[in-house]
Amino acid sequence: MTVAPRRPPLAVSDLDEAADAVRAAGGRLTTARRAVLEALLAAGRPVSAEQIADGLAGRAPLVSVYRNLDWLEELGLVRHIHVGHGAGLYRLAAEAEFEYLVCERCGAMSAVDARALDRARAEIFKAAGYEARFDHFPVHGLCAGCAGLSAAP
Repeated sequence: MTVAPRRPPLAVSDLDEAADAVRAAGGRLTTARRAVLEALLAAGRPVSAEQIADGLAGRAPLVSVYRNLDWLEELGLVRHIHVGHGAGLYRLAAEAEFEYLVCERCGAMSAVDARALDRARAEIFKAAGYEARFDHFPVHGLCAGCAGLSAAP
């Protein structure tokens, strides 16, 4: 089973801040690492390693993209989620932690401030004794639009 690192997030707003964080951790801002960070900054949403590699036009092979994403996640700069059976999606870490909701019908993915799901986590704990987290594996169900379609006569 894939388990995401539980490092505190290192939120950055630009490449200079990301480079400073990499260097402060004793890492180097290699060409491939810089390209991965630039791609994540430009995306502004969760993207797959394949999408990052495709957008780099050969500047970094897929194996290098994965290696750098893993290292950046260990550092706390990157978070990844598994939406379904496909490839994991990566995003830059943020000051506020996000958890995700995914529609099983239309595929819409919504980022939700983690605190907004505290009541749901409390109910899960009360019912089953689990401290639930939805940041690595999101909650699946029907979005409001698709749920409305299901309820229509």
